[in-house]
Amino acid sequence: MANVSHRGDISSHPDVSEMRERYARMLGGRDVALVDGPVFLLGLYCAASPWIVHYTASQPPLVVHNLIMGIAIGLLALGFTTAPARMYGLSWAMCALGVWMIIAPWIVGSSPDTGVIVNNIVIGALAVVLGALCAGASARSAARP
Repeated sequence: MANVSHRGDISSHPDVSEMRERYARMLGGRDVALVDGPVFLLGLYCAASPWIVHYTASQPPLVVHNLIMGIAIGLLALGFTTAPARMYGLSWAMCALGVWMIIAPWIVGSSPDTGVIVNNIVIGALAVVLGALCAGASARSAARP
């Protein structure tokens, strides 16, 4: 059996310059790696917020809405983590989801109380801020040579 644990010097490899450029490109797109976790946690909280804030009985349509929106935000976060080069173009969709979360209590819900409104405004504002951070970092990394 071959010894595959030996790590030799790859400087003589014919594709070393191409491999280094590819590695630099991959790391260059990860400027917002610290945002991926908070985006996922925001989606998780959004999905669980009807049970945390206790409005499952008073706002059934908003319960389903926040559950679906939380799953969507969580899936965006997973996409940001697994395929950053492709997904950071969708950072503006995160901002749009945030704006929708802010206005949803009045459109989806029926006479929401203050706790429901504040909950959705906080979730929406955080989604807008995190989406703008992702979009800004994506623009910066795209502008690099």
